[in-house]
Amino acid sequence: MTVYNTLTRHYEQYYASPQQLRWYELMAVDKSRNVMSICCDVPHDSILDIGAGSGAVLHELDQAGFGRRLHALDISPTGLDALRRQKWAHLVESREFDGYHIPYRDDAFDLSVLSHVVEHVEHPRMLLREAARVARNLYVEVPLELKRTSRRLKGDFVLDATGHINYYNPALIRHLIQSCGLRVLRQEVRHFRPDAYTFHGPRRKLINYWIKEIALRLSPKWATEYFTYHCGVLCTKVSGISALRAATDHPRSRAAPLQAWRG
Repeated sequence: MTVYNTLTRHYEQYYASPQQLRWYELMAVDKSRNVMSICCDVPHDSILDIGAGSGAVLHELDQAGFGRRLHALDISPTGLDALRRQKWAHLVESREFDGYHIPYRDDAFDLSVLSHVVEHVEHPRMLLREAARVARNLYVEVPLELKRTSRRLKGDFVLDATGHINYYNPALIRHLIQSCGLRVLRQEVRHFRPDAYTFHGPRRKLINYWIKEIALRLSPKWATEYFTYHCGVLCTKVSGISALRAATDHPRSRAAPLQAWRG
């Protein structure tokens, strides 16, 4: 199984724009901090970034010394070209792949990362299982775009520049992960950095930032019904024939409620 031709063509030049690369570098600061703080208590010497794109998130991890052996996979040639132009301290390998079949052995890594990838994928469970196969723990982060005020879901579907074809809220991404036989260890909702609001527009957009920030601090559940945030989920494999049931019945899964990051 390979990625649909329309999506493949969409991502061929996805990272060719200098302005787009600067945007990914800006957003990578928050995304990498999420990885480091949510995954700090699990082994992370060897990390595989799946859907690494231009390598912005992985490069932040590299600069912070989070991981000693870093690997990157992506379907986009322009993304990998941008990744290879950067200076790395711990990058072992970057490879192009078909979007689903990961060319590494079982448990080859301590941690695999799918940061803002699952919303782009036609068959997310297939990729989630592959990502879990090659690592002892898996970190997944998605934007929370499935909300009461979502403009994306009004009218007919249109493939826009973001390439998002799946939309999530905290419950839906959690259930998706658990339906793959994975146990949720930690799940958190986090906000974008203020710079994200002024990159494409005037500084008055900071008002939107503070409205969303206050809403998230007061009530994460209510806030995610009306505003877009990031949701990071750390999960691990469950072995045995009853893995799917154990993924939701295990006490550690029930002990990982939705929470907001308070910085």
